[in-house]
Amino acid sequence: MRLPALRFTLLPLLVALALTACHGKDDASKPGGSTPESAMQASVELLKAGDFNGLWKHALPPADYATMRTDWSQLQQNPQPVTAEDRARFNQAMQQLTAPDAENKLYAELQPKLTAVEQQYKDQLPVLISVGAALLKNGVTQNKTLTGEQKTQANAVLDVLTPWAQQTPWFDQAKAKQAVGIAVATARKLDLKTPEQLRTMDFDTTMAKYSLGFAGARQLLGIYGLSVDDTLNSIKVTPIERTPLESSTGHARVKIDYILLGKPLSTESKLVQQDGRWYSEDMLNNVRESHRQLSEQHNQPASSASAPAAAGTTPAKD
Repeated sequence: MRLPALRFTLLPLLVALALTACHGKDDASKPGGSTPESAMQASVELLKAGDFNGLWKHALPPADYATMRTDWSQLQQNPQPVTAEDRARFNQAMQQLTAPDAENKLYAELQPKLTAVEQQYKDQLPVLISVGAALLKNGVTQNKTLTGEQKTQANAVLDVLTPWAQQTPWFDQAKAKQAVGIAVATARKLDLKTPEQLRTMDFDTTMAKYSLGFAGARQLLGIYGLSVDDTLNSIKVTPIERTPLESSTGHARVKIDYILLGKPLSTESKLVQQDGRWYSEDMLNNVRESHRQLSEQHNQPASSASAPAAAGTTPAKD
């Protein structure tokens, strides 16, 4: 979970994949798709299944997928140290979430706090949510890893989520009890023993943990009326442009229509063809840029070392 550059590609990845699908089917076990539409459909099916490892493997050409795994392994060899404060917070949280009868104990602690917060902030909550949404929009505008289309789409999604968040019964005791149960069940499935474990897991293990966390998040959102599956199932793709038609290195553009909380939204996505297979252009560029940045970081110590050592250093290639 520590891959510095790749962590910034995860948000665009999820945004792009959550908003892309088609009417046709393709083999999700193969990288890319035989058409732009089938490439996106297979990615959506993998996202629905919570198969993040399969998602990366499908979304990238084989060489880029292998490079990403290698970058991950190299970074995990030198994990950042964990502070005593971070370790204490982690241990306390995991002990509370995984203790025997944690569901009832945590809800018993939460119930009076939830009542007190409701009395104090219920009337102010819609305003606070509006302020939070404005801050998020500003963050999207300032984000340098998102494309213009992704920023437009993120803002459109925020415009739909803000009224939902303002009207959602966050202080409902029955829903809160359900949410606590899901949080506890998810923590037990994650089975994280130490904070160091988070920073040293191999790629496959990390993706499996992501899948468990994603499943828990879907359940939590469902409790409060936001169905991820309904949104994914509503997606429809319309081809806009594909050039050239007969080429192994073509480009394509598609329009994606979907329904979020009953509101119709749309965006566009660009795809690129490599070796006869189609891939998201933004995702591919993001992953390659991540590798470039990591290569530069890896080579920085060599530039300050002695001349013979620097001369023997070979820059990593994309």
